[in-house]
Amino acid sequence: MGDIVAHVHGRILILIEIGSRFGFGTIILIGRKPPPGQCNKENDSDCCVQGKFYTTYTCSPAVTSATKAKLTINSFQKGGDGGGPSECDNQYHSDDTPVVALSTGWYEGGDRCHKFITINGNGRSVKAMVVDECDSTMGCDADHDYQPPCPNNIVDASKAVWKALGVSQENWGDLDITWSE
Repeated sequence: MGDIVAHVHGRILILIEIGSRFGFGTIILIGRKPPPGQCNKENDSDCCVQGKFYTTYTCSPAVTSATKAKLTINSFQKGGDGGGPSECDNQYHSDDTPVVALSTGWYEGGDRCHKFITINGNGRSVKAMVVDECDSTMGCDADHDYQPPCPNNIVDASKAVWKALGVSQENWGDLDITWSE
């Protein structure tokens, strides 16, 4: 392991390991406090914390026939905690429709837009359409509803997905799942 060098560019902290065989650094986002009323806490969403460091990711684990992930909950409706319209079609989607956002690496720059994935969890499975990116590279700003960057293993799902998996509402929010194309 080599020496670590840090560079700060605005709200971005770049950590570079000198002598790293990979030749790249870890990007850390420095959180800022949202303006009053600007972080929607629906579905127990996290809001960025002033000065907290958040790791960002450009890659996700390889997609397999049973890709391990964390299922989180998101509202894709206008005014919901998902922020703006979905990345794939610039539209909002009903919480009653089985739709998901994938972490940046899995989203693949939109290549999975409008494709269906199969989600397995809680002893059941459901098909859901990819309509958005759960941004793993940026966050803590108005475009991201002042929420932190997503981890690299997130399938962020509408309420319809949680219902189809038969998860009781008091347990919505974080579930170990597998998914496939």
